[in-house]
Amino acid sequence: MEIEGKAALITGGGTGVGRATALQLASGGCSVVVNYSRSAEEAEKTAADVRALGVKAIAYQADVSDDAAVRAMVDTTVKELGRLDILVNNAGATTFVQHADLEKVTEEDWDHILAVNVKGTFFCTRAATPALKASGNGEVVNVSSVAGIAATGSSIPYCASKAAVNNLTISLARVLAPEVRVNAVAPGAIQGRWLKGGMGEAYDAIMKGIAARVPLQATCAPEDVADAILSFVTGSDLVTGQVLVCDGGMLIQQ
Repeated sequence: MEIEGKAALITGGGTGVGRATALQLASGGCSVVVNYSRSAEEAEKTAADVRALGVKAIAYQADVSDDAAVRAMVDTTVKELGRLDILVNNAGATTFVQHADLEKVTEEDWDHILAVNVKGTFFCTRAATPALKASGNGEVVNVSSVAGIAATGSSIPYCASKAAVNNLTISLARVLAPEVRVNAVAPGAIQGRWLKGGMGEAYDAIMKGIAARVPLQATCAPEDVADAILSFVTGSDLVTGQVLVCDGGMLIQQ
C-alpha cells in the first residue's frame, strides 16, 4: 500500500509501539487517530507530533473492550479524516504473575486481559470493516507477542490472550479478503514503561540477560516493532493471515 494520503487508527497509540507506529505512518504522509484509554497527555503529545509532520491527527479516548465506544471511535475517525485505510490493534493489557503461581491469577485478571487483548481486537476490526473495505485496499495489523507462541511471558492469561490474537488474525484474514488484509506482528521483549512497570527494579538486569541470550543480542525498541508493522502495510499486497515474529531470535535461541 502507498500510505501517502491514507488514514490510520492506532489503538494504544500514545506510547511505545503505538507512538512509534503513528510517527512512522505520519512520516509517509498518512493521517492518524491516536487512541488511548488512560494516557491522555501522552496521546495528545503524539497527536501533536504527528501534526507537526504535516498530516491530520487527533487523540481519541476509548476503551477497546467497549463495543459501543469502539464504534463511536471509528465513526469519528472516518468523519475527521474522511476515510480509514489502516487499523493497528496495539492496545494491550496484562498482569505480571509467575506462571507457577496459579493461585495468584484472579478471575478479574482473566476477564480484563481477554477483554482488552482479544475482544478489543475483534471489536475494533469489526467496527472498522465497512470503512476498510470501502478504501479498496484496507489493512489490519494486530500486535501480538511471542508469548502467544512460546507460552512464556508476563502471565498465563497474557500468553493465552496472544495465542488467541494469532488465531483471530487468521480467521479475520479469511473472512475480510479480498478487500482487507489482516496480519500480526509478534514482538519479543520491548524496551519501555510496560516492562519497567512489571519488572520494577529488576528491569535493567532482566533485559540485559535477554539480550545476552538471543542470537541478535538485542531486545526490541518500539521503533523495531513499528518497522515490522509498516512492513505489512507498505509491503506486498499478497500477504495476509501471517504472524511475523520480531524478537531478535528469542524463539530460536539455544
